[in-house]
Amino acid sequence: MRLDKFICKHTPFSHQHSRLMIASGRVRVGGDVVTDPRAEVDRFVAVWLDDRQLQGEDAHYLMLHKPPGYLSATEDPQHPTVLDLMPSALRPRLHIGGRLDRSTSGLLILTNDGVWSRRLTEPKQKIPKVYRVKTERPISPETESRFAEGIYLAYENLTTSPAQLEQLDEHEVRLTIYEGRYHQVKRMFAQVGNRVVALHRERMGAIVLDVDLAPGEHRALTEAEVASVRAVSA
Repeated sequence: MRLDKFICKHTPFSHQHSRLMIASGRVRVGGDVVTDPRAEVDRFVAVWLDDRQLQGEDAHYLMLHKPPGYLSATEDPQHPTVLDLMPSALRPRLHIGGRLDRSTSGLLILTNDGVWSRRLTEPKQKIPKVYRVKTERPISPETESRFAEGIYLAYENLTTSPAQLEQLDEHEVRLTIYEGRYHQVKRMFAQVGNRVVALHRERMGAIVLDVDLAPGEHRALTEAEVASVRAVSA
């Protein structure tokens, strides 16, 4: 948002008055006086008008090792949610970037930055999501080629992007997909006559689940991990 529009939105002053205050050096953004009313204001930078702080919320980017049995939801009357695993002071601010089924474990991202999380999860961005998958039946030889061609999903009336499958053993694979649609991995295997019995997300883009995180533990993303998502085309 432009700085002059930001001042108008967060104060009772008119657009013209806001521009005059900015030009006279009364506004600080991120600790620096800014006199250009056209300057862009990020949601998470501190903005001051004289001695009044108009904005100052910190950005949070967190990785959680989600255990099975937790819902990817902010609240639920029957089941524990992933927010129950987070510090209570952060819970009202956070939302989930790329949900996992209750039975699914692995990498889950929580943040209060909606623009950033949309870049991470939008199917059109084609960010790879890597899963370790165990199946009920032996994985058929044609599964790899079927997934590479794309699997038709009737509910959305679309065919998935080509997916890569790495065979680990008779019942286990590492699967890379690019959309992350509703129950996508389970639905893809159902289309080839198999059933997923265990699912674990290892990676989203350049963000890899930290091997030092036990199930239920979390840590802040590194600057490089956050930047890897910002580098994705808007």
